[in-house]
Amino acid sequence: MIDTEHSIPPQDDGSLAQYMPDNEEADTDDGNGLYEHFRFVADKGQTLLRVDKFLVARLEKSSRNRVQQAADAGCILVNGTPVKSSYRVKPLDVVSVVMDRPRYELEIIAEDIPLDIVYEDDTLLVVNKPAGLVVHPGHGNYSGTLVNALAWHFRNDTGYDVNDPRLGLVHRIDKDTSGLLVVAKTPDAKTDLGKQFFNKTTKREYVAVVWGIPDPPQGRIEGNIGRSLNDRLQMAVFPTDSMLGKHAVTHYEVLEPLGHVAVVRCRLETGRTHQIRVHMKHIGHPLLNDSRYGGDEILRGTRSAKYNQFVKNCFSICPRQALHARTLGFVHPKTGQEMFFSADIPDDMTAMIEKWRIYCASRDV
Repeated sequence: MIDTEHSIPPQDDGSLAQYMPDNEEADTDDGNGLYEHFRFVADKGQTLLRVDKFLVARLEKSSRNRVQQAADAGCILVNGTPVKSSYRVKPLDVVSVVMDRPRYELEIIAEDIPLDIVYEDDTLLVVNKPAGLVVHPGHGNYSGTLVNALAWHFRNDTGYDVNDPRLGLVHRIDKDTSGLLVVAKTPDAKTDLGKQFFNKTTKREYVAVVWGIPDPPQGRIEGNIGRSLNDRLQMAVFPTDSMLGKHAVTHYEVLEPLGHVAVVRCRLETGRTHQIRVHMKHIGHPLLNDSRYGGDEILRGTRSAKYNQFVKNCFSICPRQALHARTLGFVHPKTGQEMFFSADIPDDMTAMIEKWRIYCASRDV
């Protein structure tokens, strides 16, 4: 976990909420899509005490029920391992509370940033995030984020405090990935939706453009995902029986072969950091223009200057990894109704795909 010496950061109010990892994309976490917000080291004389009681005594504004919900969701760790709320804390145990977003070091300022709202009611909001928009403030991005945009959207809503960790985004996607995200407007909604993501009952489908045409045209990729041992900015795939990384499964299907590239549909069974990007690279098919995982090089095709220029033009049209969170389904936390949303593939990816179609139709590729 992230090494923090203090128990409760001064910028946090000590409250505890449900934060579920759904990290197809995340750049600055512990490698498992979680950030440590609180850390307590039990005294040498600590008597055996349930971890929920241990934390309630140390976290202001948090009930025992909410701590238990966090434990059920895997957000309470002891010595780096998730525990149940019945776990009994022993002397010198290190008890951590982890969440799926970094701590906000500054108060969130409302900014008038346009939002593409797909759906909204008094319980939740579904937004279609454009590529290029950072989700959470932090690490040099303290303004211009989706959270700042939400602060503006809710500026006249007295019931929504963007700085309250019990509300807000339930999951996230990377800056350069476009697509659907759900925002909880009440603590109960965030708890319920968080459990759905944690229990893998949500329906999430991504569309990507990858180098090469996967063979077989549909399949299941399984391999632990964790921080690369060689490059801390990258994730890597490790054997499923390895102690490294976390279990991860991605299902893919080729939707359209386009010569040297393919449009694929990816369904997440788990939600690890950079999961689709690293899994597709692992089977030899990096996402187009994914600079972190080598997709910004010409990996298939001829060596001609004309073809090289064609690919560069494609990269200019879609200047980011070609990945879009197209569908999102879940059960409404208040009504119990099954909800399903979709967002069209954005213009930059659509234009690039069309360029490859024209290329394939006019040439022997």
